Amino acid sequence: MSSTAPDPFAAFSDALEAHARAAAPTVAGLDWGHHHTLSGILWTDDALVTSEQSLPDAETYTAILPDGARVPATLAGRDPATNVAVLKLQAGAPTREVAEAGGVGSLVLALGSDGMGGTTARLGPVEVRGPAWQSQRGGRIDALIRIGVRLGPAAEGGPVIDARGRLIGMSTFGPRRGVLVIPAATIGRIATALLQDGRVARGWLGIGLHPVALPKELSERTATASGLMVVSVAEDSPAATTLLPGDILIEAAGQKLANPRALAGALGPETIGTALPLTLLRGGQTMQRDVTVAARPA
Repeated sequence: MSSTAPDPFAAFSDALEAHARAAAPTVAGLDWGHHHTLSGILWTDDALVTSEQSLPDAETYTAILPDGARVPATLAGRDPATNVAVLKLQAGAPTREVAEAGGVGSLVLALGSDGMGGTTARLGPVEVRGPAWQSQRGGRIDALIRIGVRLGPAAEGGPVIDARGRLIGMSTFGPRRGVLVIPAATIGRIATALLQDGRVARGWLGIGLHPVALPKELSERTATASGLMVVSVAEDSPAATTLLPGDILIEAAGQKLANPRALAGALGPETIGTALPLTLLRGGQTMQRDVTVAARPA
């Protein structure tokens, strides 16, 4: 008797194909009439999410559904701080299982739209896996995920799935064209706000800041090497009656302020209406001041 041993490579290939096929109904394309397309995820029956940074301002958008149908889509809102944009449409989204990304070395599939209703796929490993981080615009991203795939521009904004076929997030270009994943948890939180309000409200103090190094004496006294100098205070802003140009902020809510991003991280949506404790230097003296955070003007 003879037996044929199973081919593990063929089984691996079949599994990848099956996962891509199962996830294809969540993949959509976006067209705005300039011979370019972008990918997106059918998030709910009436909403599509995509990469905000690559979605141009346009009068009209057309969503390209998995069966090739083309339906109108309207912008519900966009959040540059987390790179999530949401468009409203009537499509129907399949049920999907969501998961956190695996560790470094785990494999993922980055899916995209071919612009005609079909799906593209790229396989690669998780290269970097880290904790939640703050974007330069102050958005909280629930995990740092960088994947080792070469992504075409039209595939940006599509779903990224793990080796079990579960959605871990949305692809987007990061620094030097590296590919990052915006986690599903971040997308869900931001999409809900955009569908409800059209924007994500974040905290605002109404001050302009510039990073400065502290003189040795002040650095030793405050146990910090740098701070943020107030260079302007907006009229009628939350800080107008509390802070002065020339003040140097060194802590917010007990966290050191080495750069403006650190302060942006202390001004999340949940801080609006609360008092933010600040530690600052004024005339060489250390002071404590509270500023009630307001919503950033639209």
